[in-house]
Amino acid sequence: MNYSHRYLTLNPYELHKHLINTYVLNRKGSTNFLKRDTSKDKTDIDVIRENHKFIWEDDEQPTTWEERLARKYYDKLYKEFCIADLSRYKENMFAMRWQTENELVTGKGQFICGNKVCLEKDDLKSWEANFGYIEHGEKKNALVKLRLCDSCSKKLNYKHKRKEIKRLKHVKKVGNQQLGGESIFSVDSNSTGRSEIIFDETNIPNENISNCKKRQLKEIVIFGKHR
Repeated sequence: MNYSHRYLTLNPYELHKHLINTYVLNRKGSTNFLKRDTSKDKTDIDVIRENHKFIWEDDEQPTTWEERLARKYYDKLYKEFCIADLSRYKENMFAMRWQTENELVTGKGQFICGNKVCLEKDDLKSWEANFGYIEHGEKKNALVKLRLCDSCSKKLNYKHKRKEIKRLKHVKKVGNQQLGGESIFSVDSNSTGRSEIIFDETNIPNENISNCKKRQLKEIVIFGKHR
């Protein structure tokens, strides 16, 4: 069937629609009309950012697929030490996130300074900070640990002194001799004369544990995005 015969079978309205559609689809730049609106599209990382939590409770169950995706990402992070953004330290504002698997393998945040832009490995200090942040409109706090070099430690303590984590020294007598050691270890001698190191949590003074838990530090307000 040729086009002229086809047109004869159309009523005026159908003919009008056919001609207009042919014109719109064949003029220059007409394919733009066929593109889908992608302005509201979201990638997986967008969904994770919107539903991310700095700390998920063990008994907290996600109820949507977005929350399940965010929880799955959270479970892959390592939460012994934090990685920090200290770029706004003069405002007493810091951003924190947990270590990724690659950072754990390379030692970033533990054997390499925990400031995300610092690669210093020497003279690292351990710090404990009460990290205050706003998450989904709710104000929260978390006690976190950081390993920072001397320069980055000064940035962390620019306005307020944080708590440095140190192993307390103690002295224990072995026979008539006094031996110095760290608070989490005791040194004993067995019958063969050999000395062995035995892990003993009871060596940690109770008052130091309570002071560590009770001490309230100036809260740190989160900025930027968790990654």
